[in-house]
Amino acid sequence: MVKIGIIGGSGLDNPDILKNPSEKEVTTAFGKPTSSLKLGKIHDIDVVLLARHGREHTIPPTQVNYRANIQALKNEGCTLILATTACGSLREEIGRGDLVILDQFIDFTRLRKVSFFEEFPPNDAKHTAMAYPYSEDLRSLLIESAKELNLKFHERGTVVTIEGPRFSTRAESEMFRIWGADVINMSIAPETILANEAGIPYAAVAMSTDYDCWKDDEAPVTWAEILEIFGKNVNNVIALLTTVIKKVNRL
Repeated sequence: MVKIGIIGGSGLDNPDILKNPSEKEVTTAFGKPTSSLKLGKIHDIDVVLLARHGREHTIPPTQVNYRANIQALKNEGCTLILATTACGSLREEIGRGDLVILDQFIDFTRLRKVSFFEEFPPNDAKHTAMAYPYSEDLRSLLIESAKELNLKFHERGTVVTIEGPRFSTRAESEMFRIWGADVINMSIAPETILANEAGIPYAAVAMSTDYDCWKDDEAPVTWAEILEIFGKNVNNVIALLTTVIKKVNRL
C-alpha cells in the first residue's frame, strides 16, 4: 500500500486538502524528528506531513535532525517521500518562482550526520550507491504534472547544499556555478542521502526565490525576499504535489 511522506509541504495541512487529519508525536532511535507527524489523506492516499524546520520554522538547517526525520517516516510505513524546499538560483534562466525538479546534488555541508551507519556490522560494510539519487519514477510524475498545470519549471537541476544559516559569499556563489550547480539551498543533500540509505524512493521540488549573490544587477538575497516570493508561489507547489499524489498508484 502506498503511503507518502511529505517533508516541507507548506499549506498541505489545510483542512480543505488534508482529510481526516490527526497528529502524532513520535521518537526514533536517532531522537525526535523536528515536528510531530500530521497524518491524513489526500485524494484517498495516505500521507504523513513533517515540518523540516519545525512548525514555526525555529530550527536552523544545521540543527535539523535529518536522521530522525527520515527514520520517523520509515517507521510510519512511508513508501515514498516528496520534499519541497526554497532555493536560490545560480542560473539566469531559472527565475524567481520557477520550480526545479532536482536530479543531482552536491553536498557542501560539514557539520551534519549524513549517514545512519555509525559503525558497520562485522564483514558487512554499508556503502550506498548515489549516482542517481532522486527517484526517476517520482521525477517523471512531477514533470508530467507540472506540464499539465502549465507551471514554469525545469525538468532537471543540480542543487548544492551549504551549511548555513548564513548565505554565500560572492566568491562561493561563483564557485558553485563553475562546479555546475544550478540552485543552492541548506537542506536537501542530507535528506536525499538518508532517504537512499533507508531505501525509500525520494524526489524533491525546489522553488527558486532569488539569485543568491552572483548577479551584478541584483541585490544580495535577504530572508524577507525569500519569504515574499515563496508566499506568492506556494500554491503552485501545493497544486503540483496534490496532482502527483493522484497518480502515485501508477508506480
